[in-house]
Amino acid sequence: MTFNNFSHKIVCIIPSRYESSRFPGKPLADLLGKPMIQHVYERVKKSELVSVVAVATDDRRIYDAVTAFGGRAVLTAAVHPSGTDRIHEAATLLGLADEDIVVNIQGDQPLFNPIQIEEVARPLLDDPAIPMSTLIYRIVREEEIGHPNAVKTVCDQRGFALYFSRATVPFVRDRDKTADYYKHHGIYAYRRHFLRTFAALPVGRLERLEALEQLRALEYGYKIKVVETAHDSVEVDTPAELARVRQLLLQAKK
Repeated sequence: MTFNNFSHKIVCIIPSRYESSRFPGKPLADLLGKPMIQHVYERVKKSELVSVVAVATDDRRIYDAVTAFGGRAVLTAAVHPSGTDRIHEAATLLGLADEDIVVNIQGDQPLFNPIQIEEVARPLLDDPAIPMSTLIYRIVREEEIGHPNAVKTVCDQRGFALYFSRATVPFVRDRDKTADYYKHHGIYAYRRHFLRTFAALPVGRLERLEALEQLRALEYGYKIKVVETAHDSVEVDTPAELARVRQLLLQAKK
């Protein structure tokens, strides 16, 4: 499938901040001789759907690193309530049209599979009424079920999100029952005009409590289409997770 099949652009914007309470400077952390953000950028470029790729950052060090390896970057305001708000500013700076589809790939997901760009964009390509979509993955590592960094997702019968939580949801009350648990990937697709709507909304109460930006859309009554992917995508939040990603990349080279 090629981009030329569509009448609007599919643009990938990678939000990337230097400051992080658990791992400051992680976008520039060395990963097999490249900064982590370069791994993400190069994987995005493998997707035939994407016509424009840009890193959205508030930090000159990240901006300079991206341009040094030949990537495109835009400098945004230092303070944003969420990565999606930063994406909105970047979309404005890039002059995107209202019907363009913007894919958000987090700058700390160096192992994501480029096919996930099509997976997350497909609902918006197929249904013009859907404003936003995201990916989930069925949890197979038991330690992630109770870990607050692995955000759990519950959906309705039509595949729209009911809730996202750092808690273990659904809670299984009876011991004779079991549940499948789904982890949210920080990969989104939005229509450009919905980004404008989202950024104009006040930060939601649940969004603030859980520190999950997607809850803002749900709190104000907007639908998020959820797509189950067969590909896991490790988010690097700590130096230990960076070490795990490094080992996975080395294994893939063998």
